[in-house]
Formats: sequence, C-alpha cells, structure tokens
Amino acid sequence: MAKITLGCEPVIGSLIPSKKRDYRVTNRLQEGKRPIYAVIFNFIDSRYYNVFATVGGNRVTVYQCLEGGVIAVLQSYIDEDKDESFYTVSWACDADGTPLLVAGGINGIIRVIDAGNEKIHKSFVGHGDSVNEIRTQALRPSLVLSASKDESVRLWNVQTGICILIFAGAGGHRNEVLSVDFHPSDIYRIASCGMDNTVKIWSMKEFWTYVERSFTWEGSPSQFPTKYVQFPVLIASIHTNYVDCNRWLGDFILSKSVDNEFVLWEPKMKEQSPGEGTVDILQKYPVPECDIWFIKLSCDFHYNAAAIGNREGKIFVWELQTSPPSLIARLSHVQSKSPIRQTAMSFDGSTILSCCEDGTIWRWDTVATS
Repeated sequence: MAKITLGCEPVIGSLIPSKKRDYRVTNRLQEGKRPIYAVIFNFIDSRYYNVFATVGGNRVTVYQCLEGGVIAVLQSYIDEDKDESFYTVSWACDADGTPLLVAGGINGIIRVIDAGNEKIHKSFVGHGDSVNEIRTQALRPSLVLSASKDESVRLWNVQTGICILIFAGAGGHRNEVLSVDFHPSDIYRIASCGMDNTVKIWSMKEFWTYVERSFTWEGSPSQFPTKYVQFPVLIASIHTNYVDCNRWLGDFILSKSVDNEFVLWEPKMKEQSPGEGTVDILQKYPVPECDIWFIKLSCDFHYNAAAIGNREGKIFVWELQTSPPSLIARLSHVQSKSPIRQTAMSFDGSTILSCCEDGTIWRWDTVATS
C-alpha cells in the first residue's frame, strides 16, 4: 500500500469564481423518464467533435451540438432487453475508422454499436455483474477498458471482440470497480478505483504481446489466451470512502469520493517493489453538495479544465493547470435541481453538457465577452 508523504499540505481551491468564463444555458432536453447516467463527446474522430452520446435506461442516443444552442438527435439505439439500464458509454473506432459506441450497464453485457447503421457490431459477455464504466484508449481507439461490480477490470479489442486482459485476483479490487482510465501517453498504464476506497495503478507492459496478438488473432475470440493481471504497481488510499471517478492528468491523477471535493495527487512508484511507493497529494478542488456516489467529472480535450455536477443540479468548472486551483465558473439554473451524474466538456471547453437523474440534458455555452 502506498504511503501518503508528509510535508507540504495540499493547496485547496477557493470557491469564489475567477469569472474567466461566463456560461449560459442554451438548451434543455427531456430525454425520457429514466435517469441519464452518462454523456460523452466524441474526441476519437475530429470529424465528429461536436457529436455526443448519452445512455439512460436501455437506450443509447447520439446527438449533435449545432450553432445557437441547437441539439439535433442523430440516432437512437434501444436494447432488446427492456430491463437493461446502461450506466456508461464510450466512443471507439474500428480499424477502418468506423465510429463505434461501447455501452454497458446492469446486465454486465457490453454492447458495441456501429454508429453508422445503429446496429449491434458485437456483444461482449464476460463480466459476472454490472459494468460501471467504459473508457477508450485514445492512442489505440480499438482498445477499451471496462470496470465492473464483479471486482474486475477487463481490456477488450472492439475490432476482434477479444477479451485480452483481466485485472483481478490477489492484488485486485476487493469490491465494485467504479471507474477506470488509460494513461494519456504511457500506453501500458491504467488506473482503476472503486468501493474498496482505493485507487490502483496497473502496468500492461509485460503483457503487451497479448495486446498486439489480439489484432491479428484469427481463431474464435473465446479461444484467445486471456491473461490475468493480478498485481497493480501501486495501491493508493487517498480517500476514506468509495472512489467513483479517477482520471489521469499527465502523470498525476484526479480522483473523487463522496466528500465534496476532488483531489489531484502524484503517484510515485517503486520499480523494485511493486504495490508499494508513495503518493503526494497536491491540490484539492471543493465541490459543495457532492456527497453521493456515482458522480463523474469530465475534461476538455487538452485537460485545461474539469467540469463536475453535484446532487443539487449545479456545475463547478475548475481550471486544472493552475496552482492554487482556480474556479472558472459556478453554473446554476432555477430549474436544474436534479443530481447531475456526469458532465461532458466540448473539445475547447466552450460547451458543457450535463445529464441528470430526472432524465434531462442541459447545454451550457460560453458567452462572448465584449
């Protein structure tokens, strides 16, 4: 277990907005009655940067943000199982660049949907319980990670349908895994977190030949020699409760629990003794009324800012590249009262979307300052 280094106290951000940017509500959609758990822009393909997807109930919907606050519905996929409740969705793509949507939820089956024809491209069965988060490797967008209630993380190849690696076992999570993320530049490294209150950092380096093999495998996906990765390179106890979101910020990690803040920290691995090492907590970003679990933050493409909702329907936009942390904006609307499960920031951060427990999607756009 990594130890928290003593010494410098973390820098805590002030909740007085810097007024660097003003946002206003430009649209509000009522998608349905069921909660919307996820919303995500397509950062995989530059042709579709203004396209986003949501999941709620057994439905995956694709929209496009147009000028003047307009949101156009492009497609909708309804799962054959009416009891499915999707919790997560991520954009990926095939070898030929076909945009794919990868969704998972209560059933534990991962649906890979061809966004070109709204049909199921593949279904991945493997997890023994619900899927809480799916993330795509931006450098190799055929690779996705899934975090599950079954206490494991799985690495899949959406092109070939292969489950390549399973991160679980002796050193794995001891409760539901709630969030997972690929390192932005180190292709071997991932981070996961969950209900055992830990963040775990894993390395795929010694298993990378299997990742490469998954692209050229000609047998049945079920015949592939899936490998278990049992030991993380670092286990960090930053939080004292469920950790429901972790994101890499360069070599640092942003993580959040249910204590009205998210935290920026630096993992320091010991190459000789995996699992050990230290963590240095650098900064804390307060988010009032953010004390329920399954609220996820999002960043713009270049990780300049993070947006996060709370249980009262408000959004806090924090600058990520400053110390001390600077609050860019605090967004609230008299009709937005429902818990915001996830936000999505557009490529440049000029649009922020939020998806809510009451089935609404809100769009905020920056106001041009004269």
